[in-house]
Amino acid sequence: MKARDVLLTVLDFETTGAVAGHPDEPWQVGMVELRDGRVTGHCHESYLRVPAARPFNPYAPGRHAELRHVLAAAPAAAELWPVWRPWLEGRPLAAHNIGTEKKFLQRVAPLHEFGPWIDTLKLARRVRPDLEGFALADVCAALDVVERARELCPGRDWHDALFDAFASALVLEHCLALPGWENVALEALSQGR
Repeated sequence: MKARDVLLTVLDFETTGAVAGHPDEPWQVGMVELRDGRVTGHCHESYLRVPAARPFNPYAPGRHAELRHVLAAAPAAAELWPVWRPWLEGRPLAAHNIGTEKKFLQRVAPLHEFGPWIDTLKLARRVRPDLEGFALADVCAALDVVERARELCPGRDWHDALFDAFASALVLEHCLALPGWENVALEALSQGR
């Protein structure tokens, strides 16, 4: 099956970061639809419950500090499964450096198998091996997709889960539009080839 022909979900989690005595936990998720190799603009975002007393790693990026009251009242990830399920089940999934997203999805739905997974970090390394860094912001700047991310997700910036999901989706869209990529198989992308 060609990667351009499938419906994909590109996702991103923002997390608390690890703190002694507390595991790393998600506080926000963003999901973006990619259909026929193009970002559709269809998206979903959820804030996730983080108790007010739970410390964040002081180096954890994002705007969590200004959202602490929102996060304390937000639903737990398990409560959101019915909303997330159509976005995640039976669809290929993509993220920039997929380890975090895989870990948190397995915590929320441990009996489900997700994927295949496409790692936009690995794709960026393949498409632009000349880059000095492969952080999502660096890759998007090199591919000239930052302004489009800002148009699709106005008022947001890096380390916002919805913004980062749009940015990752634009990296994937860029790759799928490259000459010679029109027939790339989903299996090849999911194996990082």
